[in-house]
Amino acid sequence: MESTKKQVSLEVLPWLVVHTDGTLERLAGTEVCPPGLDPETGVLSKDIILDPKTGLSARIYRPDSIQPGHKLPLVLYFHGGAFLIASASLPNYHTSVNKLVAQANIIAVSVNYRLAPEHPLPIAYEDSWNALQGIKAGNEPWINNYADFNQFFLAGDSAGANISHHLVFRAKQSDHTVKIKGIGMIHPYFWGTQPIGSEVTDKARKQMVDGWWRFVCPSDKGSDDPWINPFADGSPDLEGLECERVMITVAEKDILRERGKMYYERLVKSKWRGNVEIMETKGKDHVFHIFEPDCDEAKEMVRRLALFINQVDA
Repeated sequence: MESTKKQVSLEVLPWLVVHTDGTLERLAGTEVCPPGLDPETGVLSKDIILDPKTGLSARIYRPDSIQPGHKLPLVLYFHGGAFLIASASLPNYHTSVNKLVAQANIIAVSVNYRLAPEHPLPIAYEDSWNALQGIKAGNEPWINNYADFNQFFLAGDSAGANISHHLVFRAKQSDHTVKIKGIGMIHPYFWGTQPIGSEVTDKARKQMVDGWWRFVCPSDKGSDDPWINPFADGSPDLEGLECERVMITVAEKDILRERGKMYYERLVKSKWRGNVEIMETKGKDHVFHIFEPDCDEAKEMVRRLALFINQVDA
């Protein structure tokens, strides 16, 4: 009797496997939790549809204690997951955004952009731009009643930080109808063909990240595609970043650390006229705050992000 066990044709570890029959199995990032009132933080959330045609949705958050007529900074948040896994309703992300909303006293919208490989890039970027347009359309009462668009920020971790970078440039092309105050980039997912820093000696992780990117964006430019390498040929000059303020966080043990630091250094040296700051967390790895939300280092990073959003010096 032949085995009915599916055969694997491709592994994109640790995220997913593709079977020989074409089916895909995600190994992480599939759990979901409902919205509602979080008793620990006092933050209320609900799910909303932003585009019925594509099913684009988001989870919106606000402090439950907010008073009518009180306007708060608005943060459009993009989750990480290498463009392959996770969602706004993943318990770890739901917890993380609840904590940020409570600490910063903001309105947040966490976007459920569609994932590769079922929806190959640049669909995630298009969904994220459409989400931005959707929340500005004036159809959501929480946005209308509580959000201050004069204090409008983008934020995200890993792939979500990458998305935030690209959306700021997209906003520049929108006839300045979209005004973005700043972007918070947590452990940004930038990459490149030529290894730098720890990538030179950590060949296994370098090859692993190269493989992730080839899977979600099979272009002939590889890891020097402008979507992933902000300094590759064809990438816009950082001088044109259409916002006033940028905060970048990196983690000491993260293979992406040097890319975040390079972004900061290039931005400082450019002719961009805004203010940029960087924070490095010692002894921690990529998006540690998602997996260890209650550790001291995660609390400090969220505190710093809250200060950044509220324009208070650390």
